[in-house]
Amino acid sequence: MTTRRIKIYFDGGCRPNPGKMETAVVTGGAAVVVRDAGIGSSQDAEWLALIAALRMAQDMELAHYILLGDAAAVIEQANGVVRARGEAAEHLAAFRALAGDGPMPTVRHIKRTQNLAGIALASGR
Repeated sequence: MTTRRIKIYFDGGCRPNPGKMETAVVTGGAAVVVRDAGIGSSQDAEWLALIAALRMAQDMELAHYILLGDAAAVIEQANGVVRARGEAAEHLAAFRALAGDGPMPTVRHIKRTQNLAGIALASGR
């Protein structure tokens, strides 16, 4: 028997770049959008969204989930494919600390048009 993984979408952005950051996390048709996540770069906003997605999975006590986003660079850094440098390294450390000692969460890249969190950010929800 295969256990279905819950999809959790994440996205972050800022205007201008760097500037005021915003994040969104979507699962089960519900969106959590933060319009004022501080000041930073678009990469900082993506990391904050990924961390918020992991926190949501943990708060929901999910055992089987997948984190889905369209920020290729952040996803590659989170998965250890590309080395995180500077502030990205700090975000990665926070992500890993939140994940704890168990296996790292599954983080996958999807197309921007498939990212429900990006759609939530764009729609102003």
